[in-house]
Amino acid sequence: MSRASLDKDPHEVAAMFDGVASGYDRANSFMTFGFDRRWRNTTARVLDAKRGERVLDLAAGTGVSTVEYKRGGAWCLAADFSFGMLKAGLHRDVPMVAADALHLPFADESFEAATITLGIRNFVDTQAALTEIARVVKPGGRLVICEVSTPTFAPIRFIYRRFMLRAMTWVGRRSSTNPDAYAYLAESMLTWPAQREFGEIIAGSGWGEVEWLNLTFGVIAIHRARKPAVD
Repeated sequence: MSRASLDKDPHEVAAMFDGVASGYDRANSFMTFGFDRRWRNTTARVLDAKRGERVLDLAAGTGVSTVEYKRGGAWCLAADFSFGMLKAGLHRDVPMVAADALHLPFADESFEAATITLGIRNFVDTQAALTEIARVVKPGGRLVICEVSTPTFAPIRFIYRRFMLRAMTWVGRRSSTNPDAYAYLAESMLTWPAQREFGEIIAGSGWGEVEWLNLTFGVIAIHRARKPAVD
């Protein structure tokens, strides 16, 4: 078993997720006290994918998020660069494809919307990935990203930063076959940019109308943006 470093080398990250794939969804629910499902439900409402739309669910892992996002009748594709995660989700009734966020295997303007749930912080180059995602989304199309963020309430922010690494490592030892991977996940959470900073990264990647919604005191934030329409 291995863990990635905060350099986020794609091969290391993919190998790490391959190693935890079989128990990843169960461990996530355990660590978040079931809040992960609430976050996906809220993300689905923000995404508001409708029948007839094509939606790219990137860094989809086992497709647990993709299932939620297709409930409105949209065609949703689960894409991830971890073969182990995709294999662990083959029982789900969603199409799946192996894909690198920096070099997506899709034509320009293929999707009405793209979404990423608790995965973009594992990309080696966030801005390059957001630019590549904009390429495959149609003008006027939507981007919705659910990711960890910075708690807005000072006492919760202190607890989050002070104890997150210790807590996730402890939980990882009891719920995962690769506890070291959860040390990486905690470190990646603590170094991820706050809401406004991440919004500026999104805007700098060619997206417009950037806004965000805080969930669970800002522990999680959903960022929404739109690809500018062609004049």
